[in-house]
Amino acid sequence: MIARATILAEARSWIGTPYRHQASVKGAGCDCLGLVRGVWRALYGEEPEPVPPYTPDWAEARGEGTLLQAALRYLAPAAAPAPGDVLLFRMAHGAPMKHAAILAEDERLIHAYWGRAVVESRFAPWWRARLGAAFSFPGAAPWPN
Repeated sequence: MIARATILAEARSWIGTPYRHQASVKGAGCDCLGLVRGVWRALYGEEPEPVPPYTPDWAEARGEGTLLQAALRYLAPAAAPAPGDVLLFRMAHGAPMKHAAILAEDERLIHAYWGRAVVESRFAPWWRARLGAAFSFPGAAPWPN
C-alpha cells in the first residue's frame, strides 16, 4: 500500500513549479496533468502510456472526455474523495473534464493552472461546483494512514 502522506509529500514537492503547457518536469514546468503524471512516476516509475499532444482548448474543441477516460483506465474511482486523491473538474456546465488536482488535507487542492505555478489553494465553492470525478491512485492506503 502507498501511504497517502507519501502521495501528498510528492505533490507538495512540486509546489512552485512554473505552469508550462504539456510539461511534466518538477521545478522546470508542468500543467495540471503534468503534475499528476509526475506524482505517478514518483510512486510507480514509468507512465502507463504516452500522452499525445494536446492544445489548451482540446476539451472544448473536441468535446471528448479524454482525461476522464484515461483516469478510468489507470486510477480507482473514489466515491468519497480523501487526501491524496485525484480530482477532475469541468470548467463549464456540461463540458468535458479538463482540469486535475490532488486533494490535500483541510479542504485544500494541489494543482497547476494557467498563469500560475503549482500551488496549494483552498478547495473553494468555485472549485466544488465544477468537481466532476474523484479517483485514488492504485494501492493508496485508506485515509487516515
